[in-house]
Amino acid sequence: MSKRLEDFIKANREEFDDLEPRADLWSRIEAQMPADETVTLQKREAKTFSLGFVLRVAAITIMVMGIGFMFYLRSQKQNGVNLAAINPQYAKQQVQYASLIESKRNELKELTKADPQLYREFSSELAKMDSSYTKLKRDLATSPNQERVLRAMIRNLQIQTQVLNQQLQVIEQFKQPQKEQSNEIKNI
Repeated sequence: MSKRLEDFIKANREEFDDLEPRADLWSRIEAQMPADETVTLQKREAKTFSLGFVLRVAAITIMVMGIGFMFYLRSQKQNGVNLAAINPQYAKQQVQYASLIESKRNELKELTKADPQLYREFSSELAKMDSSYTKLKRDLATSPNQERVLRAMIRNLQIQTQVLNQQLQVIEQFKQPQKEQSNEIKNI
């Protein structure tokens, strides 16, 4: 059957090719379509982007990325010098002392919740030492002898740790008689 159809098409090819659709065919088809399908066709046409639009989006993207990169560079500059590049052992000590100080400060804050005045006194001493540490950190970037400044920073952190330990001992000694009194009252 398909052979016969092919033969028929080949024999009558000229008759098939001479017929052209009328010019108003598409307008009639579009008029017969439901309204929502017409909107879909218009949306499809609206989704194509012009070259100007694509270039504007690309320019905005490049600007945003450039601004982000500038902020990144500025934050890296403010962070200062890579301590591990100066002396990896000192850098490791600096990180250890900094985390130890942070945990001791949190412990001190917890223990002095009952006496905020005591915490303010203790924290004022620590603030002075912290400001000197911050000054050393700023000086590190411009110092010709960075290793010496780094050692001074570590020494400052060691002193802060010692002061925090002493403050925690004072609080414990202050609370010890109170605990003993409460135990005596319970025994009576």
